[in-house]
Formats: sequence, structure tokens, C-alpha cells
Amino acid sequence: MKAADLRDKTPDELRTQLESLKKEAFNLRFQAATGQLENTARMRVVRRDAARVTTILNEMAAQAASEA
Repeated sequence: MKAADLRDKTPDELRTQLESLKKEAFNLRFQAATGQLENTARMRVVRRDAARVTTILNEMAAQAASEA
């Protein structure tokens, strides 16, 4: 997931995507704890994607606050 692609989305779409990423991260942590996790690199990708979405949401919020 690229940051440029995320900037084209609306804040509602980003919040929905963040929610799904957090659910996936939870499921991956659960799989890791039970020893069922196949692709350990996926945890890192999901965590970074969630951080990227959060950063862009914060940028949008800061931009909206400075305009108002």
C-alpha cells in the first residue's frame, strides 16, 4: 500500500481500512501466539500499513484544522 494511494481516499474510507488492518493485526498476533502463523512477515506489513493510514488521517486532520 502506497501513501499516495491512501491520500486519494476519504477519511471515512481510511478509518474503515484502519479498522480492518487492526482486526487483521489482532488475528495475526493470535495466530503467532498459538503457533499457527505461516507468514511472519505479514505482521510487519500490516503494522506498518496501519501506521501509514493513521499518519495520513492525522495529516488530513491537521490540514483541516489549519484551514478553518
